[in-house]
Amino acid sequence: MPLTPAERSTLIDQYARGPARLRGALAQAPAAALQWRPGPGKWSVHEVIVHCADSETNAAGRLRYLLAEAKPQILGYDQAHWAQVLDYHTLPLEPALAATEAVRANAVPLLRRLTDAQWRLTGHHTEAGAYSVENWLQTYAEHLEKHAGQIERNLAAWRKK
Repeated sequence: MPLTPAERSTLIDQYARGPARLRGALAQAPAAALQWRPGPGKWSVHEVIVHCADSETNAAGRLRYLLAEAKPQILGYDQAHWAQVLDYHTLPLEPALAATEAVRANAVPLLRRLTDAQWRLTGHHTEAGAYSVENWLQTYAEHLEKHAGQIERNLAAWRKK
C-alpha cells in the first residue's frame, strides 16, 4: 500500500531528526563505556556509531540509484562482517558521526521535493527483492533511532556490570 504524502512527510521528519537522536545517545556514553560490548557478537557504542556512518553512506547511494537509474540493483552487505573486517574500534568516532549527519543533511532536501512518481520507483535489493523509494524511506527513517536505543541499552547494561 503506497504511503500518503502526509505519511511520507512524517517519515522524512523522523529521518531528519535521526542524527540529533544518535548524537544525544552518544553524549551519554562515558569514554570507559565506548568500546564495551554487552555480549558475544554484540556491538559496542563505538561500533554502532561507525556502523551508522557506513550504513548511511550506503543508503545515500541506494537512494540515488533508485531515483536515477533504470532497474537498479541494490546490494545488500553483511554489516557484522564489515564491523569485524574494517575493525570499527580503530576508526574515529567524530568523523563517522559527521558523515552520518552530512549524508542526512544532503538527503532531506532531495526527499522533500520528490514527486509521487519518484516515490514509486523501484529496484531490486539482493536480499529483500523488490525495493522502492518508499521502502527505502521506511527503513532509514527509523534506522538511527533504533541505533540510538541500542546505545542506550548498552549503557544501561554497562552501568549494571
